[in-house]
Amino acid sequence: MILYSASLSMFGAKVQIALIEKGIDYQLVMVPYDRDRGYEPKHPEVLRVNPKRQVPILIDGEVELFDSTQIFEYLEDVHPAPPLWPREPAARAVARQLEMKSDEVYFPHIVRLMGLQEKSDDPAAIAARDAASRSYLEMEARLTGREWLAGDYSFADIAFYMAALFGERMGAVLGPETPKLLAWRERMTLRPSVMPVVATMAGYLSSQRRPVPGWLAAAVR
Repeated sequence: MILYSASLSMFGAKVQIALIEKGIDYQLVMVPYDRDRGYEPKHPEVLRVNPKRQVPILIDGEVELFDSTQIFEYLEDVHPAPPLWPREPAARAVARQLEMKSDEVYFPHIVRLMGLQEKSDDPAAIAARDAASRSYLEMEARLTGREWLAGDYSFADIAFYMAALFGERMGAVLGPETPKLLAWRERMTLRPSVMPVVATMAGYLSSQRRPVPGWLAAAVR
């Protein structure tokens, strides 16, 4: 398998963690990124496979996929062990919905914070942080009596971890009102599949003189 990702691709990092969790051999291609030009010019394979013109894309022989969630589904089908979706249908449906909410409900608020880190009093920034906090409280409640968001460790944990990491970078920080979520984040960070991915990301941020969340900098030292 070949995974095309980028140094600051939340969605690419999701897929990379899943590949490591499943013990799948893969080649990682990091597409060029420039702080001023972004991803221009786009990588030709990304343009060829994904009409949305963005990473991640996964190529496995004749199978060519884009969208991290669709890639998750493929990985589960072709490498079912270890499972990253619950086997019981109701639990699996809950995990899938949590994964979707990470990408499509929580993360759009983080996108709205981009460019507003120095304008914390901007009404748009306040509204986005408030919305993110509601997601944190929801996940805090889900962790009552369990270690992982959907019962067993799953793609839902991978998705929300990476989304929340980007949330921290944009000013939507976790606080003392969510102690179970903070403990969950620590468990996630220390997983052998997660640590190398986030350590590489933290190293890239440091090399570009961009801020790294304090908890992440401490974890990857």
